[in-house]
Amino acid sequence: MLKQQASIFRRIAIALDLVIIVSSFMAAYYLRNEIGKLGHLRGYVWLLLFAIPILLTLLNSNNLYSSLRLRSYISIVWDIFKVYFVGGIMLSAAIFLLDPHHYSRLLFLFFLLISFLLLTACRISVKLLLAGFRRKGLNFRHILIVGAGQNAANLCELIHDHDEWGLQLTSLTINVYDANDSATYAGASRTVHSIEEIVDFCKKNTVDEVIFAMEKNNDYNIEEYIAELQTLGLTVRVVIDFLSIPGASKETSLFFGEIPMLTYSNFTFNSNQIVAKRCLDIIGALAGLFINLLMLPFIAVAIKLDSPGPVFFGQSRVGENGRRFICWKYRTMSVDAEAQKEALMEQNEMHGAMFKMQNDPRVTRVGSFLRKSSLDEFPQFWNVLCGQMSLVGTRPPTPDEVETYENWHRRRISIKPGITGLWQISGRNRIKNFDDVVRLDIRYIEEWSIWLDIKIILRTPWVMLKRSGAS
Repeated sequence: MLKQQASIFRRIAIALDLVIIVSSFMAAYYLRNEIGKLGHLRGYVWLLLFAIPILLTLLNSNNLYSSLRLRSYISIVWDIFKVYFVGGIMLSAAIFLLDPHHYSRLLFLFFLLISFLLLTACRISVKLLLAGFRRKGLNFRHILIVGAGQNAANLCELIHDHDEWGLQLTSLTINVYDANDSATYAGASRTVHSIEEIVDFCKKNTVDEVIFAMEKNNDYNIEEYIAELQTLGLTVRVVIDFLSIPGASKETSLFFGEIPMLTYSNFTFNSNQIVAKRCLDIIGALAGLFINLLMLPFIAVAIKLDSPGPVFFGQSRVGENGRRFICWKYRTMSVDAEAQKEALMEQNEMHGAMFKMQNDPRVTRVGSFLRKSSLDEFPQFWNVLCGQMSLVGTRPPTPDEVETYENWHRRRISIKPGITGLWQISGRNRIKNFDDVVRLDIRYIEEWSIWLDIKIILRTPWVMLKRSGAS
């Protein structure tokens, strides 16, 4: 019954979106016509033949026809924005291919803006309305939690703190041997009885879903109870708690669509974020290479006049999960710099697996300027374009540095290295302890978002101009 209701609501939502899209186009047409006379409507309405399927498909792919019960308002607005960003690009391409000279750009912009605002207002209004109903005791789903201990307590607290979700704790089944459990179960009527009684309990009470929140050391074979509850037509969920790894994000998925797995990872990049980051990298790399092309003749001449040797310096570096690649820079040292490094190790100013020296005798005069201004790193935009590096990430280490890493240090090479990052904008050479560099890198990995990348990118030119912490 609940699935049938969901299907009906989905169809209503699609129909409503269809009405909004068409109405928005008509409103945009008449608004644009008020500003300046347009041609007949039939010369523009063809765009709806593309807009309707594109926008509805994108809305569906962003789960905007699924239940909004557990979605935040920000995530709803963000997903609708993504729909219109991608949809706007696709519709722009259709206009460019079919009517590039006569189609009104202002009409198109009005249409996108009006429909975006109306669709967003509609989704938010529906969510607010349903949340209001749920707070008044309407449209509830009745939840039975089976378990005891911290898992069950955490689940109870989460549901209790979000009454707008419309989940009502029907009861809490606690195993007999846990009857004296001291955990606090917020909002649950604590019923102490055996797990064997849950099927009869569900027959005699209103229950929409049963959630097993057992501790991982329980002795019960819950498969038979799940099978019986599904025979009753109930939705059954299981809290996965096989292993708790501090600091690791967890994701449940089907391995190649077949085998259910619980995945632990050190970062929380989802597929959309990875695509967004790669798009940002490509755009930034092309812009950086264009600027580098303008500077190349002047930098090349200065390097050649200052010291013998090549203009570029390629060095083996370690990238994502141990991948080796050649990292390119403008040459800032004498050609025998690597041979001299061993003799200078005692003067290393860094504590740990990184070599830094304030007045390194291997650095040329032009090289010193290039380093302080960070111009020496512009050839790395080629590494970014090739996918070996990112605009923002961790500093790419050399293989000999990685060989000295402690286990926890290796987390910094679990993502692509970057041209800039938290370490680079935090003073670079003012940080003398390698462990502090790693902590900054781990902080970046754990807190990553596309907006953090943009923030770091925007701060980097200022750091370059100040020559902050560079040598």
